Amino acid sequence: MKYISSLQSEWLKTKGSAASWLCIIGGFFIPTIFLIAFLVKGKTINEYDAPGINAWKFYFGMMMNNMQMFLLPMGVMLASSMITQLEYKNNTWKQLHTTPQSFTTIFFAKFSVVLLMTVKFFLFFNIGLIVSAIVPSLVYAGGLPTHSFPVSFFLKENSKIFIACLPILGIQYLISLQFKNFLVSIGVGLVALIGTLIGLGVKWEYLYFSPYSYVLLNGSGTEVSFNIFYRAFSCFGILLVAGYFLYLNMKEKG
Repeated sequence: MKYISSLQSEWLKTKGSAASWLCIIGGFFIPTIFLIAFLVKGKTINEYDAPGINAWKFYFGMMMNNMQMFLLPMGVMLASSMITQLEYKNNTWKQLHTTPQSFTTIFFAKFSVVLLMTVKFFLFFNIGLIVSAIVPSLVYAGGLPTHSFPVSFFLKENSKIFIACLPILGIQYLISLQFKNFLVSIGVGLVALIGTLIGLGVKWEYLYFSPYSYVLLNGSGTEVSFNIFYRAFSCFGILLVAGYFLYLNMKEKG
């Protein structure tokens, strides 16, 4: 019960915050670009309709692959750090720790908000994707795609990409709790992300050691000898446990 109350309290803190706006802007960013391109060129999603190809699936894959290669990991990194930094920014960590709730409740309630914000990002992205496909099809001749909307495909692919993002959430949450300076968590994350992109480019065989690699590997379609999603979930579990114990053992929490 205390966890639910804590979660509600943490969620209210994000209302109108930069992290909340980041989810909205980031989620609609690429769909908006495609929508404008369709309207300017007078094209529709039917351009991708061909024998053996579902236009909806092709459109989703094209947009999400572009998103996964930089914008998605960067957005997840920023949102995770911003939510944690809300307490540092308002100097309210000490006040939070005097409330009648355990450190465990605080840790997991705040991280749950990070997860919910990521789900919010995916929700806005998918709404934007559907709107960007439907509007041009209504404006120009041709109508909607002949293929039915693949609900199960969308749910499955979104779930896979969400799992691939989890290690980034885990590492950024861990770093953000350890350092008061917002630039430290963002700086470390940005350097690690760029380094991982370079490692992906040179096909480094130990790239999977980077928590930032799984969403990039999924987005690039690179063939690997392991299951990306099992490995990502395992990496996330290790980082979350490590972050939890580091938080409990901090000499000065906030």
